[in-house]
Amino acid sequence: APSARASRWRPRPCAEGLSAAGRRVRSSGHDAMDTTLERFAALDGRLVEAAKDVKVLSNLAWPASVSAEFLDRWHAGDPRLPRVEGRRVRFSRNTGALESIMADCDREHPVGRYLYRTARSYVVAAAMMEASGTPEFTARSLELYGGPTDPVGPGQVSNLEAAGQFLALTEDFRDAGYIAEQDYCITPQHVADTLRRSLEPVFGERQISVVIDPDMSAKAAAGPTRVRLRGATCFSEYDVAQLIEHEVFVHALTSLNGREQPHLRTLGLGAPRTTATQEGLATFAEMITNAIDLARLRRLALRVKAVHLALDGADFIDVFRFFHEAGQDPEESFHSTARVFRGGDVAGKVVFTKDVVYLRGLLGVHAFFLKAIQSGRPELIHHLFAGRMALGDALELDPFFRSGALIAPRYEPGWVKNRATLAAFLIFSLLSTSLRLTGIELPDFGE
Repeated sequence: APSARASRWRPRPCAEGLSAAGRRVRSSGHDAMDTTLERFAALDGRLVEAAKDVKVLSNLAWPASVSAEFLDRWHAGDPRLPRVEGRRVRFSRNTGALESIMADCDREHPVGRYLYRTARSYVVAAAMMEASGTPEFTARSLELYGGPTDPVGPGQVSNLEAAGQFLALTEDFRDAGYIAEQDYCITPQHVADTLRRSLEPVFGERQISVVIDPDMSAKAAAGPTRVRLRGATCFSEYDVAQLIEHEVFVHALTSLNGREQPHLRTLGLGAPRTTATQEGLATFAEMITNAIDLARLRRLALRVKAVHLALDGADFIDVFRFFHEAGQDPEESFHSTARVFRGGDVAGKVVFTKDVVYLRGLLGVHAFFLKAIQSGRPELIHHLFAGRMALGDALELDPFFRSGALIAPRYEPGWVKNRATLAAFLIFSLLSTSLRLTGIELPDFGE
């Protein structure tokens, strides 16, 4: 139950302000909340229908043959830029429907703003994919996901500077052997079997299939009904733990919970505007469950630098060499590089910038959790698992969670369910971030 302190909290209105109807919603109880959400039901249903075909990653995927051809030439000492036939996609019908929804949204109401922003993110994503291979593709990608030089937070370091700090801090540990060599290969089939066994304790009878996809660039991807794994590749023990926590117990789980919502089915969508929060939440899950390792943290930072290199004009081979020289094997270097250039131009400058969101998302989610604890608002953490949403949605939609018009998450990963352990971790983290190491040296700890 919310604390007395939490019950006095009221969300600040966004720039558009709150209408009189929006203010009445806050004070009129559960029935009014239901009635208010019901009047948005038609818009919500229209948005689910209009957005269902606007899928970013599947439309930007490269066929597996591109990898085989490039790596064959690389090993032969004759690397050449990959030849990729870009898909020509058109979303005019979807875009028209989405723009109509945007026009009908009451942006003075928190639910209206949520629906407007969600619809708009799909419009931008559709425009990005239609402009595949052109500078417009990069412009829309930057609008959706941001870029390497964007600040992580107000007045904070940029994504690129944060990535540089991560890499610098981990360099000595890498040289000292803290990145374990993978001495055996876990097959995709074995990983699939392990993931299937992990599903039942959390989801029970709920059917989520695990399939192997040979054409994937990422090692895995998850939705509400299916988890896909990259085929013909090796996985490590850390990979398996990370996939369970990241793909299954965040991405799949939040999608399922969103589909359980009686009034806002759009919370079951993977809207582009939720990407940074989703990836941040999933990476935080790896962190708090000890599933993450140094190699994984370095990969996230290297991706930010790779996007920056490509935006500055580095071509596919340049970025491939960057990953390879940073310690990735040729196969993984190819897939890491393909993530940057899918939908873009392998000659450079036209780039898919999604990979900058992982570090930014992790830092943002961690900061949000700390502020929720510091403000006596732990329920906000649980809101984020009730569907796929951005951090701000947890605040703006909070009155509807309080009334019961939006329901608490049906499924939660173990680290979220264990509130005492989660609170201990966050409170210690909050205290430790307030301490300063400036002026303290290792010899100072001697007697």
